[in-house]
Amino acid sequence: MNTLDIRTVNVVQYIKPLREGGSLPAIVKADDDFLYVLKFRGAGQGKKALISELIGGELARAIGLKIPELVFMNLDDSFSKTEPDEEIQDLLKFSVGLNLGLHFLSSAITFDPLVTTVDAITASKVVLLDSIISNIDRTVKNTNLLHWNNELWVIDNGASFYFHHNWATWENHLTRTFPLIKDHVLLPQATKLKEVAELFQSSLTDEKIAKIVHTIPEDWLQHESDDLSADEMRQAYTRYLKAKLAMIDSLIKEAEDAR
Repeated sequence: MNTLDIRTVNVVQYIKPLREGGSLPAIVKADDDFLYVLKFRGAGQGKKALISELIGGELARAIGLKIPELVFMNLDDSFSKTEPDEEIQDLLKFSVGLNLGLHFLSSAITFDPLVTTVDAITASKVVLLDSIISNIDRTVKNTNLLHWNNELWVIDNGASFYFHHNWATWENHLTRTFPLIKDHVLLPQATKLKEVAELFQSSLTDEKIAKIVHTIPEDWLQHESDDLSADEMRQAYTRYLKAKLAMIDSLIKEAEDAR
C-alpha cells in the first residue's frame, strides 16, 4: 500500500519545553539541523494524539491549507538521563522511540481573531475539516492556529478523532454530526462552506485517505488496552473519514445553523 513520503529524523538536542501546551511539547533540534516542535508519545493522550496530528495535518495539507512539515522523530534514552526536571525526565523516558515533529515556524505568532482577519475560503476549509475530524480544540480560548509570513497556519490537531479513545463504541460515531462546531474560532468567517465542499470531495479521494491512514506507524496502533488489531484500526479511520465526507451536507448545515 502506498504511503505518504514523510521523513524520519533523529533528535540531537532538547532545547526547551513549550509549557502552554497541556502535553508539554518541546522545541528540539534534529540531525538535519532544523528545529521542530516535538509531540511526545509518552504525553497524556499518548500515541493516539500523534495519530490525530498526522491524519488531521495531512488532510489539511491535501485541501490546500498551510501546515508545517510533519516528520517522524526518533528519540533515544540519553535525553532523560541528563534532564533535571522530573516531569520532563519522565516524559522523555516514556517517549523513547518514534514520535512526531512539526517544523518550527520561527517568530510565528498565535492567531488572534481580534487582530487578524481570515478570508472566507480559508476559514471555511478549517471549519469543515474540523467538523470532519471532530476536532474539539480550535476555540477562541485555544485557537491552535499560527500567523506566519502573513498567512494562516494550522497546527495541533491532536484533540481530533476522539472516538478512538473507546474502540468498543467507535461505530456509533459514524453517523454523528459535530455540534461542538458552534465554538469554533473561525465559524463567523466561514461563509463559503458549500463552495469548499466540492474541493474536499475532489481532494480527499479514497486513494488519498488510504495513503494517509497507511502512513500511521504500526507501533502507534498497538495498545495493550485495545481489542482491535492495527489493520482493523486503519479500516476504522478510513471508514470514519469516508462516512463524514458522505454526510458533508449535514455537517455544512449544522455549521451554518450555528453561525
